[in-house]
Amino acid sequence: MRAGVQNGAALQSIETPLVFSGFQPAAIEKFAPQLSTYGFVAAQGGTTAARPDDGKLSPGDMAGMVLVQGDASINSACTVTAVQGDKVFLCGHPFLSLGDVQIPMARSRVVTTLSSDLASTKIVNVGGSIGTITGDHLTAVTGKLGAAPAMIPMDLSMKTARGEKNLHFEMVNHPKLTPLLVAITAFNGLTQNIVYGEGTTLHMSGEIKLKGHPAVQLENTFAPGDSLNPDAMPIALTLMNDFMRIFTNTFEAPVVEKVSLKVESVAGRQSYTIDSAWLERGEAVPGETLRVRVLLRPYRGAARIEETTVRVPEQIAHGTMLRVLVSDADWLNRASRGFAFGGASTGPEGLDQLIGLLNRERHNDRLYVGLFAPSPTMLWDDKEMPNVPLSQINIVDGRPGPGSVQILRESLASEMSVAMGGPVSGVISLNLPVR
Repeated sequence: MRAGVQNGAALQSIETPLVFSGFQPAAIEKFAPQLSTYGFVAAQGGTTAARPDDGKLSPGDMAGMVLVQGDASINSACTVTAVQGDKVFLCGHPFLSLGDVQIPMARSRVVTTLSSDLASTKIVNVGGSIGTITGDHLTAVTGKLGAAPAMIPMDLSMKTARGEKNLHFEMVNHPKLTPLLVAITAFNGLTQNIVYGEGTTLHMSGEIKLKGHPAVQLENTFAPGDSLNPDAMPIALTLMNDFMRIFTNTFEAPVVEKVSLKVESVAGRQSYTIDSAWLERGEAVPGETLRVRVLLRPYRGAARIEETTVRVPEQIAHGTMLRVLVSDADWLNRASRGFAFGGASTGPEGLDQLIGLLNRERHNDRLYVGLFAPSPTMLWDDKEMPNVPLSQINIVDGRPGPGSVQILRESLASEMSVAMGGPVSGVISLNLPVR
């Protein structure tokens, strides 16, 4: 209610303080917009070793929620309101109004209070785990003393010409929190690293292991840019996007068992733009293999020509007009998968199918040559069915049925790629008649 409040002023809730330990302010600042949307405000703090008396809580003590722990930590601390047996009431207000949760609860201790007429701040050290935060509701945060819930382990390896550094973290498993926590933790682990340096091309590899499902494979290459954004930011945003796609699936709640991430640095800016392409001949016969030459321009370097081949299938009819697409990964993904690329409503019908789509996305550090024939492709869930007869399409297309169906006007007849060692961008389309 704004009644009685003058000059447009209004009361608002105090922002939820997050205690960061092992994080540099520069790393936290890059994610300030995302943190503010959650209602978080960053505060500096520390961690201490567990004590035997950590679990002996009394009203007025401090306890909180563990979001990230390991070589760096993110926590939130509140005052204990009451303790009834093994049940703990704290905060007196919601954390994020997440409802029923499973978040580790830790003992916290105030080092000092910085008084201010605008907003006082407490410097807090977080100790050992003492139980589980089980509820986050309007009137209070509730927890239970005892064992802490399992967290998601993440191993991060950074390898450069200066050496190699390995870090380990554990983070809470929650669909609304984990994507942001993974991004900010990985970004800080990379940029605030003694072996890290700007101005290099970064190759990311790894996997996200899911219980009862295939692992999500992580692989891409990121070249440094000309803006002031750190070169490692695209890696963090890619991780956040992958986790959001996993956690926001409409099929089942995923259980992430482990995240493994390896980043290797290559000196210089390794990136390429497709300038032109041509075939060794202007026509082909069924079963023939043609050479394709592509002119690429590297960043601030001499143009180079890459050569690969494209094979015309034997079943292609005489007089058919084929299309040769010379492109980067994104263009070929869209041309061969349509709306299924990007997670539209016509996407998969299960978590395994979603993982299959994620793992089949092509890598951005390759030059691709795809040969398309003018025959329809049916995309059914995560399955690609090229050269589908029109009679079958008429039965399925536009009629309700199990799963999702999408029809593309072309079929990917063959595909080749060339590893470039850096991101490739651009597209060239060539016509190839079959005589």
